[in-house]
Amino acid sequence: MWSTVVVVVVVATLGTALRAPAPTVVRRGMWMSASPEGTKLEARPVENKKQERRRIMKSDKFLRTNGDFSSEEKALVEKQMLAEMKSSLLDSMRAESFETTKGQGAGEVTFRLAKEYGMCWGAERSIELALAATHKFPDQRKHITNELLHNPGVNAMLEQSGIEFIEKTPDGGKRFDDVKAGDVVILPAFGATLAEMQYLEDKGVTTVDTTCPWVSKVWNVVDKQVSRDMTTIIHGKYAHEEAIATASYCQNYIMVKNLDEAEYVCNYILNPTPEGKEDLMKKFAKAMSKGFDPDVHLKKIGIANQTTMYKRETAAIGKLFETTIIRKYGPEAAAERFAAFDTICDATQERQDAITDMIEDPSVAELDFILVVGGFDSSNTAHLVEIPHNKGITAFHINEASCISSSNTLRHRLLDGSVVTTENWLPADRPVKIGVTSGASTPDAYVEEALERIVLLKAALASSEETQLA
Repeated sequence: MWSTVVVVVVVATLGTALRAPAPTVVRRGMWMSASPEGTKLEARPVENKKQERRRIMKSDKFLRTNGDFSSEEKALVEKQMLAEMKSSLLDSMRAESFETTKGQGAGEVTFRLAKEYGMCWGAERSIELALAATHKFPDQRKHITNELLHNPGVNAMLEQSGIEFIEKTPDGGKRFDDVKAGDVVILPAFGATLAEMQYLEDKGVTTVDTTCPWVSKVWNVVDKQVSRDMTTIIHGKYAHEEAIATASYCQNYIMVKNLDEAEYVCNYILNPTPEGKEDLMKKFAKAMSKGFDPDVHLKKIGIANQTTMYKRETAAIGKLFETTIIRKYGPEAAAERFAAFDTICDATQERQDAITDMIEDPSVAELDFILVVGGFDSSNTAHLVEIPHNKGITAFHINEASCISSSNTLRHRLLDGSVVTTENWLPADRPVKIGVTSGASTPDAYVEEALERIVLLKAALASSEETQLA
């Protein structure tokens, strides 16, 4: 049994400002806010975060590989994946010329598929592990700490398989009080914070860890930076689940979401002033570690990233900080004061390269637009839209086939994050050619469904146009 002590503390977590003291419960050294809005966790202090993470992962109740499941359970998952995830249309396009034409006359649609697209191995692995948990523990209550992936169809499928999503609350907390000893808790592809891992171990649940290996690779980089007493510069979005998890394994960190923010920090390193410090602390209040002091913590820095960010921007940010350190301390100090590793995942980079190849090919002029399929909250998908947009090429980002309506309207996401509806987006009076790609968390079956909708809509529009002309 846990001994329970009621105390009053101020709990500060990533993405939240300091607030008035709240009643808190201490469980085996862990701070846990008892706010009615939601539970917030702060990891209990440990000497070495890497060793603590690995200690937890060695537990018999911590499952993280396909080898933790029986051949019968894996066979059931494979059958389910084939039925729900795969696309014969995209498979045939890939096996031939990456292009196919459907319909005829004004109803003709040609789809040109990017050479690399769609669900990556890491995302597929996460789904397999989550589904395997539903077969291994059919009689136990099953939770997941976040969306498994940023894809509405995948998350709906998991919910239908009996997995409950731990509710997020507006104050930044989660409904961890719904989790009971003996339950099964799934960690998503984005990973989980050290505080969450400690809490779940203390709670006595079975944990199924589906963290993408590329995310784990970033954590290993962070571990090396911590061992060298470096502050981690994270290229990422401070509210993104993966970035939050990565930050939890840093000793000191500050997050920059783009090159502009990186330049802001570098300018301070080169020209520190009391006024500049005050402005920096305000600007990055939600994106820095507790107790962060730029005058102390920006003297030795290492670069890490959210794995789904745009690789070229991450590389530019790393080079900018390296140059800044050299200017500040001299070239002989760079090896001691700066470290960077390439931790953009292969799948993200391959999909970015493929869409770049598509828009740089002269035949791109034949395309009416590019259709990008992937979750609206998916960072890697958003970058696939950004690449053609920056070249002046029209691209529509949809998260599922239902965005395409029979009235020829399209619900799609803009680069600024807003979701809008465009009318008469598909020409009715002539054939069209459409470039196609999809995010690394998007099953091929969902792309095929969207393409089938376009084919049916195009045929209906062409028929209507012919009727009006007759």
